[in-house]
Amino acid sequence: MQDDRRLAVLRAIVEDYVATQEPVGSKALVERHSLGVSPATVRNDMAVLEEEGFITQPHTSAGRVPTDKGYRLFVDRLTAIKPMSAAEKRAIATILDGAVDLDDVVHRSVRLLSQLTHQVAVVQYPTLSGSTVRHIELVLLAPTRVLLVLILSTGRVEQRLVELDSPATDDELAAIRAAVSRAAVGESIADAAQTLRALDAAGDTTPKVVDALVEAMSDYRSDGRVVVAGTANLARFGDSFEADVRPLLEALEEHVVLLKLLGEAHSGGVLVRICHEGPYEELSSTSVVSTGYGPGDEALASLGIVGPTRMDYPGTMVAVRAVARYVSRILDEA
Repeated sequence: MQDDRRLAVLRAIVEDYVATQEPVGSKALVERHSLGVSPATVRNDMAVLEEEGFITQPHTSAGRVPTDKGYRLFVDRLTAIKPMSAAEKRAIATILDGAVDLDDVVHRSVRLLSQLTHQVAVVQYPTLSGSTVRHIELVLLAPTRVLLVLILSTGRVEQRLVELDSPATDDELAAIRAAVSRAAVGESIADAAQTLRALDAAGDTTPKVVDALVEAMSDYRSDGRVVVAGTANLARFGDSFEADVRPLLEALEEHVVLLKLLGEAHSGGVLVRICHEGPYEELSSTSVVSTGYGPGDEALASLGIVGPTRMDYPGTMVAVRAVARYVSRILDEA
């Protein structure tokens, strides 16, 4: 009972501090939250929480603020993540449903995520190593000109114009399409390119079509690419620019750093890294909330937010999860 009550007190302190950015006192807790106990009991609980390192007193006679340890316990013991409002759900659908290709999906997603969370949003492009060939289409535009369309499992679409050495009929083009599809569809990019080269060497198709396909696959270099939005939200750090904002601004310029902050792509759950748990000591005043996304249950890349420790973790977690699920659904239907 005491542990549950103290957890409720800690939860109230975190919520109030995130909302007001001011140290929280026992009187304010009793007035704002239905804790069901007296102010004296709340003070005793706060003393125990402080002794155990979950909260601290920044100044004499001031209220208490959560520590990194306190935030960690708060996140780990969340029993429920608040649902998104109807307006937020409509915003996600309205913004993302209009995307025309993968680039558009990524850029719309990162802007949407920064707007929903009021934090810095980061979206990683799906990695090359996780891509497979979903579909190959050949369209005869003229007797010696063919439009090649390559669709990958990530939703990426590549198009090439191929000039043939001699005119081709629809039946001949259909045979070429069937041959390259048998060789490449369902295969990873690397395996598909190797199989297509072997197909070309056997004389089963035209070299120009194979060359264009392999070139389209080799041009798909999205590994390590990230898109960032919402850096203006860093103004919420207030007066701690040198200590907190400058290192984060520098990190936002380095894609390798951002990828390490997001962590490995993981489907299903939402990962929360708080301050010192991250890979960079100079970013010890920031937290990262991230998850993986991709078609089906396959996580091809990560997306998430980077922001101050005093963030709305429940709201941020649900926004990150919702956007990731919506993007995954778009890729699955591509």
